[in-house]
Amino acid sequence: MVISDPKYDIPRNFEGYGEHSLHPHWPSNAKLALSFILNYEEGGERSTLSGDGQSEPYLWEKGASSSYVPSGRHNGAESEFEYGSRAGSWRILRLFKEQGYKFTTWAVSQAITSNPTFARALVREGHEIAAHGARWLDILDYSVEEEKEYIKKNCLELEAVTGVFPRGYFFGRGTPNTRALWPEVVKEIGEDRGDGMRLLYSSEAFNDDVPYWLDMPWERDLPEAEKEGLLVVPYNYDCNDGKFHMSPGFTGTTYLDHLKATFDMLLREGRGTDAFPGSPKLMNIPLHTRIIGKPGRSEALREFMLYVKEKGGDDVWVATREEIATHFKSVYPYKPGELGGGIKGGLD
Repeated sequence: MVISDPKYDIPRNFEGYGEHSLHPHWPSNAKLALSFILNYEEGGERSTLSGDGQSEPYLWEKGASSSYVPSGRHNGAESEFEYGSRAGSWRILRLFKEQGYKFTTWAVSQAITSNPTFARALVREGHEIAAHGARWLDILDYSVEEEKEYIKKNCLELEAVTGVFPRGYFFGRGTPNTRALWPEVVKEIGEDRGDGMRLLYSSEAFNDDVPYWLDMPWERDLPEAEKEGLLVVPYNYDCNDGKFHMSPGFTGTTYLDHLKATFDMLLREGRGTDAFPGSPKLMNIPLHTRIIGKPGRSEALREFMLYVKEKGGDDVWVATREEIATHFKSVYPYKPGELGGGIKGGLD
């Protein structure tokens, strides 16, 4: 049963920033912020060896067509995920080093712990470590206390293997309480350790093209000066390489075409035209080591990176989500009741 606790209930907002959005004032007057995100899940998926009773049927080359084995292991599913950790991960790391770009890693802690060499390489190359769950599983039926322990486990395991405490997160498979619960758990960790640790941002939303602030319901009765809110750096699925394994899905060519079209539209909006002023946005490109890490798909990603440099030049800011959140917070500090820039959108 899905448990929704009123203490963590966040109302919906259908208006957002409105007709003209909010100018984020990206660094160096960039017209578009570009965020690459690597979902690292290999080793954290469903597995009989982890006590799940079946191998993972979701998001691999053969998909759900033949991966369910009620009473045993499925070598195809296991080895498909292992390709991501053994080969695809390193191909992606080489590609980003070649192009001089940094990405954010949505890291499942059981997965990244199973490949500490890659974990260390991520830190060495300057890529962001962010949280993606202790396992790559749905936790919709977790109680508040169970989810608190799950979040804490994810954060501390990532810190143990990388030396970095995650400042941002995306679950994607959490509960209705996740968005407001996560910053509370991190605050409790910071208070217990005495280091003042706080969550910088959440990406548990797909509802905008620029960051915005949320009021936290559990802060409602605090003095205004003690409220911290939650900064949301929105994510999306439309450019997700996972659609290579969904219907109608992507091929290498259609994937590249879609990335280019998305980039062109957002850059055009950021630069402005005679008909409307520039309104810079954020573009998300979610990746997976077992998917985009395959050679043909990696080549499509490489071609897109070259396109970005050719068409965007200095108008494009390729940044980690931590960099994006830090910048936005400096330009638009949290004010209770506001999304940002004086635009109302807080709790009723």
